[in-house]
Amino acid sequence: MRMERLSQDKIRIFLTFDDLTERGIQKEDMWREIPKVHELFSEMMDQAYSELGFDASGPLAVEVFAMPAQGMVVIVTRGKLDKDPESSSEDELDEEVYEMEVTLEQSEAIIYRFRDIEDAIGAAKMLSSHLTEEGRMYRYQNQWILCFDPAGLENSSYHALIAVLAEYGEATSVTPAVLEEYGKLIIASNAVKVLSESFS
Repeated sequence: MRMERLSQDKIRIFLTFDDLTERGIQKEDMWREIPKVHELFSEMMDQAYSELGFDASGPLAVEVFAMPAQGMVVIVTRGKLDKDPESSSEDELDEEVYEMEVTLEQSEAIIYRFRDIEDAIGAAKMLSSHLTEEGRMYRYQNQWILCFDPAGLENSSYHALIAVLAEYGEATSVTPAVLEEYGKLIIASNAVKVLSESFS
């Protein structure tokens, strides 16, 4: 479980499928109101407090993005508390802890980041020979990011693609929407082909 602070009131938590399996949670369970998911959320908030000093009291907006190869991304945003002078502090405590709004989204994109352009080129050369020539490349937070739409891939190609990408880079919790909004599009299509041919 990795976490980072995005702003004073917002954090991002990256859960791998191993994190979920260890706790006996299936991907589909994240969509359901079950005790295991509540326990996981409490654990995440405790860790967020100890690692980042993020205080999760008050109303929280929770967005969960499922990514097929990488795991889950949970974005937690703390809302502002409207203090009601009439209510007692005990009532407030009860409300603060459980007021949570959860949004779930599924992203099918396969997204990997590379610290160095050489690593991205190495991955592209491995992929271009037998797997795919597709992909988009972005520059985001000083890293090179390759993004693939797995729609046309067969199951074996899908796993092979992930294996190659994982060898050269690492899965990232950034979503396609974030890349489009904040990243810089470097290669709009056929990124694998462009990279492997340009740097042969």
